[in-house]
Amino acid sequence: MLRDGKPVERTRMSDIAFDRIREAIVTGELAPGSKVKDSELAEHLGLSRTPVREALARLVDTGLVEAKPAAYTRITTLDRADVDTTLAVIEALDQLAVTSAVPHLTDEMIEAMRSANKDFAKAVKKDDITAALTADDRLHGVIIDAAGNPLLKRLIHQVHPQIHRIYYRKFSSLLGRQDSIDHHNKLIELCAAHDAEEAARLSAQHRRYLGGLIGELFDADEFTVAT
Repeated sequence: MLRDGKPVERTRMSDIAFDRIREAIVTGELAPGSKVKDSELAEHLGLSRTPVREALARLVDTGLVEAKPAAYTRITTLDRADVDTTLAVIEALDQLAVTSAVPHLTDEMIEAMRSANKDFAKAVKKDDITAALTADDRLHGVIIDAAGNPLLKRLIHQVHPQIHRIYYRKFSSLLGRQDSIDHHNKLIELCAAHDAEEAARLSAQHRRYLGGLIGELFDADEFTVAT
């Protein structure tokens, strides 16, 4: 079955479709509440309908897409209760990642985190959302990798896009501020000092702070969308 390579190629196409559709959702190209059709997405992506359908099914599992058989497939709206739940999960996962990672962080890893935060600061100054989130992911990715827990890594990568699309819509109100840069600096220094407990506490505190800001945006109807 594997000799001709077709199953591998099909999986690769499904992964490509998944990554590109997820990115379009995160960046807002596919807006919350908008209906999507696999045929139109397939044409836009230059792929066949099968990998696109498979990608959409996977995105349903992540919570980024919702589907009602024979009725619709659409991008999930930004629901406050769901966001609050996701934030609580991310906070717990982050704490576990930091606690697990800090004892294994090397000088080279710490330097990689500092480099990522410098790039993050430059991107914030330029109001470059994509570059800022890429740098933020690089910084936290060092911690996630150092934790050495494949399941934890998969779970974090699964839930992060749900929050990233909020960051894209309201970047300057959330991450595009000096306090995010300062938080990174404090986190890095605690990691360098191998203070796992305090680093985990700081990480959780910052997640709750961002959650509060997101709550204020919901209160101000900043995420109202047409359904």
